[in-house]
Amino acid sequence: MPRGGKRAFDEEAALDVALELFWRQGYEATSIADLTAAMDIRPPSLYAAFGNKQQLFEKALDRYAQARSPLSREALAQPTAHQVALRLLTGLVEAYTTPGKPRGCLTVQAGLASGEDGHAIVELLAAARNDYRQAVQDRFERAVSDGDLPADTDCQALARFLMATAEGLAVNAAAGAPREELLAAAVLAARVVPPAAR
Repeated sequence: MPRGGKRAFDEEAALDVALELFWRQGYEATSIADLTAAMDIRPPSLYAAFGNKQQLFEKALDRYAQARSPLSREALAQPTAHQVALRLLTGLVEAYTTPGKPRGCLTVQAGLASGEDGHAIVELLAAARNDYRQAVQDRFERAVSDGDLPADTDCQALARFLMATAEGLAVNAAAGAPREELLAAAVLAARVVPPAAR
């Protein structure tokens, strides 16, 4: 390191590069050699700045979650449950198909192909998706309390359906499905959440 202890590379920019590589290739298929080549740093610098591969991935996942959090907050703040579902699904499709970024969703794709060594990553990604699903379920339960959804609504099943739909849209986006078709599917899926019950 140069004098003063300052690193000779931009850690934020390097983390963005690692994030995109994990997103495109998945956790297990991305090697330390891939990472150091893409980040244009040597292995000792990677370990000093970010820790091991799993620790680097965890930092990248946090960065990804922070980037998506404004969409989540906006969707969950919509005035009705139907609008929550519509904004969530269409917003995710827009995020999944952003020009210049990998298509799809890091939390879905990074752990799809994983052996025994990647088990901890699969669990980490599942926990991240489950946290998101729980936030949606909590919002639907509030909608029931507010009289916005029927009293007999199965909020757990409804949230699970929406998140399974979102994950399916992510897989389709990664496979190259056109944004317009994915948006149409998102609008259709959001109809499962009825408009205000009042």
